[in-house]
Formats: sequence, C-alpha cells, structure tokens
Amino acid sequence: MSLKLSVVVTVYNEELNIRPLVERIRTALDGYDYEIIYVDDGSTDGTLATLKALNEERLRVVEFRKNYGQSLALMAGIDIAKGKYIATMDGDLQNDPSDILAMVKLAEEGDFDMVAGERVNRKDGIFLRKIPSRVANYIIRSSSGVHLRDYGCAMRVFKGSLAKELGLYGELHRFIPVLAALEGARITQIPVKHHAREFGESKYGLGRTFKVISDLLLMLFFKRYLQKPMHLFGNTGAILFFIGVLINFYLLILKVFLGQDIWGKPLLILGLMLVLGGVQLITIGILVEIQMRTYFESQQKRPYKVRKIWDFDHK
Repeated sequence: MSLKLSVVVTVYNEELNIRPLVERIRTALDGYDYEIIYVDDGSTDGTLATLKALNEERLRVVEFRKNYGQSLALMAGIDIAKGKYIATMDGDLQNDPSDILAMVKLAEEGDFDMVAGERVNRKDGIFLRKIPSRVANYIIRSSSGVHLRDYGCAMRVFKGSLAKELGLYGELHRFIPVLAALEGARITQIPVKHHAREFGESKYGLGRTFKVISDLLLMLFFKRYLQKPMHLFGNTGAILFFIGVLINFYLLILKVFLGQDIWGKPLLILGLMLVLGGVQLITIGILVEIQMRTYFESQQKRPYKVRKIWDFDHK
C-alpha cells in the first residue's frame, strides 16, 4: 500500500536550515502517513552531511553529483515519491509545513489535482523580490490564461499521478501551474504562511525575472501549438510567402510594363527574403508536425487526457 503523502524538499547549500525544517515537518505531520524526500542539488557546504547525520526514519535523501537546478531536483524527488499526494516546498524555512495538511484536505474534498500556495504576507524585500515577482506573475497570468495570483510559491500539493507527468525540464519549475493546466488539471490556490529567511542566502535574484520571458515563450508554444505546430509555423510562413509574392509581382509589373530598372532595389531584396522565409517556416512546420506525431505514437501516448469514464450501461 502506498503512502498517503510525500514531502519533497529541494536544497542547495542550506546546511543550517536542515534540522529546523525536518523538525517542523515532523511536528506538522505528527500521526500522519508520510515520508520526507530531500534532494541535495550539488551543495558545496555541509548540507548533505547534515542530512545523513539525521538518521530520520521517514527521511529519504537524493544526492546529485552536481548542481542541476531546481526543476530537475524537483523531478528527481517526485520520481521516487511513493505518496498518493506529493507536497513540494523550499528548504529555506520560508515555507511553513503547518499548511500542508490543509492543502491535502482541500485537494481531497474538492477533488483538485493541484493546490498551490499564495504568499499573502510575504516576508521578502520589496524591490529585489516582491516587485519583480509581481511583474512576472502578471506576465505569466496574462499570457498563459492560468489565473493564479502567485506562481512563485514553492508550497504546492499535487496528486501523485499528476506530479509524475509534469516533465520539469530546464527551469520550468516557475511554470508548474501552467504545466499542470496543460495536463488538464483542476487547480486552486489558498493563502499560506511565509517567513523571513533565518539562515543562509537567497538563491533568487533580479535576473530570474528576465529568464521568465524566454521560458514563457516556450510555455506559450506548449499551451497553444504543441499538438498543432503547423498552425504556428505554417500560418506565419504562408503570410510571409504571400506578402513576398505580392511584392515580387509588383516589381515584375514595374519591370515588364513600365520598363523600370528594379535591380538593387531594397524592395526586391525584401520580397525575396519574405518568399524564402515563408518557404522555410512552412517546411519547419511540416517537420515539427512529423516530430509531434512521432513523439505521441512512438510512446503510445495520446494528445488528450481522460479524467474519468462514466459507464451507465447496466446490462
């Protein structure tokens, strides 16, 4: 029989936060069926040694050979998790484990696939953390169509089956709600507690906001065109090709009927570039379409998700 809950904590150089957080998790989940999975993302301090010294009965530790980043650390923890529900949180003591059971209860009673936390009273600097975070939240919310107030809160609870399908490559941990929505998940958000950092230094900075833009482009492609890439590349290519043909036809009239010299005109170069660019985009669209079909068919996947089948046949 599987566990009821797995708590996945990703850490990188959080030596002083290990013991306090494990103790808080133990207190918050006292009497509950759970496990704690710590993923050490290539720490260079005493984080790993501290974890091993705990000798905690419910603790499992994943040691990375080097620093791979938070997304792959989360993926590793989720992959080995045995719980029906999986809770994720940062290892810096800013998330509060006392919120976990309320989130699990909401997921169970409301039949939600994911319950995300919202840091309503966030204990971070306003200029380097809060304002960039609000800007990033607005961009993601407006572009993705997934309407949450706080995408950056690491405190989340998932159904285990959903968590294992997310595909957290690169640095896509920022877009976990969007990835979950792509899987057809039912998502809700509730307020959670947030604490100021007590030990160590934050791994997040202003530069993270700029990475959101490039990752967001990938998310928009996943959301809108993953199963129909020809609609993106083919339509754009067709428009460019059509404009290029019109320009070249106009220049042909100038040359043939009006006798004008069109050689070297910038408009001629533009027309040729548009035609060639249109052909290239259409070709890319066809190739990506073939790759998409290969992706689904080679793994016997289907480009749709069935939540439940209701059988009313009583014969």
